[in-house]
Amino acid sequence: MRKIKPALGIIILEAIVILALVLLFVFKLSPSQQQGLLPKEAAASKAINFINENFLKGDTKAQLINVSDENGIYRLQFKIGNKEYTSYVTKNGKLLFPEAIDLAPPKPKEFPKTEKPDVKLFVMSFCPFGNQAEEILMPVVDLLKDKADIELHYIIYSNYASGYPDYCLDKENKYCSMHGIGELHQDVRELCVWKYQRDKFWDFVKEINKNTSAKNVDEKWEKIAASLGINVDKIKECQQNEAVSLLENEMAQTSKTYPVQDPSSYGQAETTISASPTLVINGMIYTGNRSSEDFKKAICSAFKNPPKECKTIISSNDSQSNEGICK
Repeated sequence: MRKIKPALGIIILEAIVILALVLLFVFKLSPSQQQGLLPKEAAASKAINFINENFLKGDTKAQLINVSDENGIYRLQFKIGNKEYTSYVTKNGKLLFPEAIDLAPPKPKEFPKTEKPDVKLFVMSFCPFGNQAEEILMPVVDLLKDKADIELHYIIYSNYASGYPDYCLDKENKYCSMHGIGELHQDVRELCVWKYQRDKFWDFVKEINKNTSAKNVDEKWEKIAASLGINVDKIKECQQNEAVSLLENEMAQTSKTYPVQDPSSYGQAETTISASPTLVINGMIYTGNRSSEDFKKAICSAFKNPPKECKTIISSNDSQSNEGICK
């Protein structure tokens, strides 16, 4: 009989074990079957031998890496060539299947706890969802004040859209923003206000969000800044001389890999940051709902010793779906 090629054998193996998984849920083990349970090493050996003899047929071999008892069945880790697989076998050695589905909903991870939580909200300065998240975060900033380090950071792209000068700061198209060059300029200005007049920062962001757009902010920002007591000349100087270094720092922040609080809702266990808004608390991406109270609870959960302010309930009508993003 002609031997099955390894790749085809693996495909057939996967199809057969999926069928076995269905049978496992349709037919329960009878009392007599339950009495014939095998030690885990024996069940694993039987499963590996079956794979080698019936699917791989000598062209290559499955090699057992580890076997463990998990939730009433045996979990197998084995290798075929350079690829590792995880499968499961019943304790009587009768059924082999590729994976188990955990029916219990996963619990979101707890944020690492610190004396003073580090909180970063990543946005684009004219992403509507980012602006909403900023507005939601502001009451939390007012409540916790310096009890937590709460900062805005900005999502910068490279080689975006038509590039320089409509979307990018430079001809090499390294520093770009989704909503155009006006947004990138405003990202820089807000970073400058944060650096040199931090006490004016949140008021500046609020007024910019309320009264400007990415298309007209370059013309309107000075009047707004001056009305708030911001040193316009200092911010212009910062924008002129420090834009690249400030943007480099933002890109370094977003290119890091961050663990995700609830991978099932985010679709992955860890990721870099490219979506506005993204809230990061003590180095972990928050995946809950967006409201001032939800943000407050999440941040307060990251304190080793939560301050009395955490007992204050922030009542608001700002609850949002957590699906709206700019990306």
